[in-house]
Order: sequence, then C-alpha cells, then structure tokens
Amino acid sequence: MANSIEFIPAEYSDKTQSESTAQEMLRCDPADIDRLIDAGLPFESRSGVRYFDVSDLYNLGMYSGRTNTQPELAFRMLFRFAGRPVDDLLRDKKWDFRVQLDCVECGGEAPWRFAAPDAARFGGDAVVEEVPRASAGSTAYAATVTTVGARTPLVSSQLRQLTRDYLDSGYRWQMIPVAMQADYELVHALGATSCIAASLLLAERFRAAGYRAEAKRGWFCGVLGGALDLPHACVEVEDDDGALKTVDIAKAQLAARLSPDTGDFQELCLGSIYNKVIPSTASGNASFGYHECGSQLPVQVRADIRAVR
Repeated sequence: MANSIEFIPAEYSDKTQSESTAQEMLRCDPADIDRLIDAGLPFESRSGVRYFDVSDLYNLGMYSGRTNTQPELAFRMLFRFAGRPVDDLLRDKKWDFRVQLDCVECGGEAPWRFAAPDAARFGGDAVVEEVPRASAGSTAYAATVTTVGARTPLVSSQLRQLTRDYLDSGYRWQMIPVAMQADYELVHALGATSCIAASLLLAERFRAAGYRAEAKRGWFCGVLGGALDLPHACVEVEDDDGALKTVDIAKAQLAARLSPDTGDFQELCLGSIYNKVIPSTASGNASFGYHECGSQLPVQVRADIRAVR
C-alpha cells in the first residue's frame, strides 16, 4: 500500500490525525500501522500518541485495493454520477451557496476580498444576498447561484492532443494540500497530480502552444449531501472557434479510474460545462479569500453548498 503513493513532503505536511483515526480510515489494526510506518509513513509522536497527515491517510486508503477503506467508499460515492447519462448535468441547476470566512489571529477590523461565484461567465447567474463587509474575525457571503450545462467540446486538434498527452502521461491523482498543489512542478516531479496542479501545468502547456489559457478555481458541489468545499480547478482556454472552453482535467482522470463506463462524462470534461461546478473569480493558485488586517495566516473559507432544484 505504502509503495503506491508519494507521501506529503515535510514542508507541506500537517500531522493532525491520531492513530485511532488512521485505523478507522484505513480499516486496519495497530500492527498494520506499524508496518506502514516501517514502509515510510511519516508521523509525529505527541504525548505518546502518533499523528499523521490526513492526505497521506487518504491516499493510502484510496490506493489500498481493500475496497472497504473510508477513502475508497467516499470516492465511489463521490463519482457515482459519472457513470450515469450526462443529460442531468446539462440542465440549469440552482444552489444555495453560503460561505463563512474566518481570519485566524485577526489583526482587527479591515476590508475583505472574496473570490465570489462567477457563474455568469458561462451563462449562469447569482442572486447575491450577503457580501463581506469590513469587520474583524469573520464575515459571510450568501447567494442563490444558477449553473448551466452545455456541450461545447474542444474543436482544436492541438488542444485535444495536449490534453490527451497529459491524461496518458501516467501521473497518479492524490489528495494534496492546497498550498502544495500551487507548487505544481514539485507535484508532477513526484509523479503525482491533483486538480489545481494539473490545471496549472496544462494551462502552461496551452499558452506555450499559443492559446490564451488560465487555471481558475471554483467549487465542485452537489455530492455527499452538500456542505462540500473541494479545492477544485479547471483550465479555461480560448478555442479555435473563439469560444471560452473549460477543461476539467482532474475529473476526467478520476472518472477514468473509476470505471470504463464513464466515457460520456470524460468527454464532457474536455471543453464542455456541467452544472456541478460553480466557477469563481480566483485564479488557479490563489486563495478564495483575504482579510486586509495584516494577519500572516491564511483566511479559512468554509462553503456550504446545497441544491435547491
């Protein structure tokens, strides 16, 4: 199991998960944990308890092949929609979108900057109910967001080839901390990938080929009952027909890993838009929120996104 992944480097690792949590996630016993540590699983010992990085545990479970670990079960549930007919992903969909922003070690009252939903960029809209105002500690954003779906496949043979080259390159998807994903050269040097890292690299390759392209962040929603804030990213590229297209490279990669019956969804990820993604104004390696109080710690952004219809 440990040989199938790359562990999170120390500079990005945050070991907060206790050994009992690790056993529960991986459906294993203390002897299994000992064997994983012997195989290189990083840990910290505090007050006689061993602690692990949550991404390391998730990746171990994801690639364990046991079929019953929490990450494997969550992955199958998360992507079960990808094997169904894609028509439901192409209709208009409304979301109750609420975000709480918390400034850790806040320096006092100051303006907030929030990379709000920008569904209008692809034909949707947002009815805003609450926006961040100058304050200390925390603030909120709320809106009813409508997303749309549309088949707008890539028409450029060069963009399609660059995308296919990436998908065929053998990079292994892993759960990776957001800060490390921005270091996309390191991620790929480890043979790994993730939605932000993949989008940043693919956008760079598109630009090198002469296309206008940028990795953009957003929210992947409508699964596991809502209350989901995944560090999602896509590439937005101007195609040969002059239209702005999205390439959701990581979702195509993950769907392919799930089942060969996800071909229609994989094709949808290569240029088209679907209603489970809410785009934002944030670039691929930027945070969703900032507080101009002077705190040196990043703002915590918690999204609660629930389907209205």
